[in-house]
Amino acid sequence: MAMQVDYGSRDALLVVDMQNDFCEGGALAVEGGSALVSGINAEIEAAQAADALIVASRDWHPVDHVSFTHRGGPWPVHCVQDTEGSAFHPHLTLPDDAIRVSKATAFDADAYSAFDGTGLGGYLKEKGITRVIICGLALDVCVRATVLEARREGFDTLLLERLSAAVDPDAVTRCRHEFTDVGAEVRT
Repeated sequence: MAMQVDYGSRDALLVVDMQNDFCEGGALAVEGGSALVSGINAEIEAAQAADALIVASRDWHPVDHVSFTHRGGPWPVHCVQDTEGSAFHPHLTLPDDAIRVSKATAFDADAYSAFDGTGLGGYLKEKGITRVIICGLALDVCVRATVLEARREGFDTLLLERLSAAVDPDAVTRCRHEFTDVGAEVRT
């Protein structure tokens, strides 16, 4: 069931990093990740019915990415380009015309936000998008960076907290305050 978001043609639903490696059984699994899929699918359906733009971001790392522990980074190997781990969750129902945004694709630079180095902000503005509705993984890492960057880019921003999960559940309250402090709306 959708969260009663009143979608319109000037909205973009941005699904952040709903990839196999971030769901249970993946290299960098977030507890509860897979459980988000049916709710996100309902949002995709509601957004699509209202002519909102559907965008899905993904980590799309080259082999030996700078964020990997063996290169001195903080994370285990995950979401390597063209691997099963980098694929979107198999039950996520992205429409064929959904915009897919790949981030952190350079060997020597990491990126957490779907806007970081992707050109997404300019693209959305070209399409007349004024509001970005965000959900996905992980609330305290890539979702956080994406919410904050969406606000810096000047978009009205709504986080669907119930359709996002955190690596560290204790960080959710801190993130929620950070989001509202920059003017993002948080729907729990």
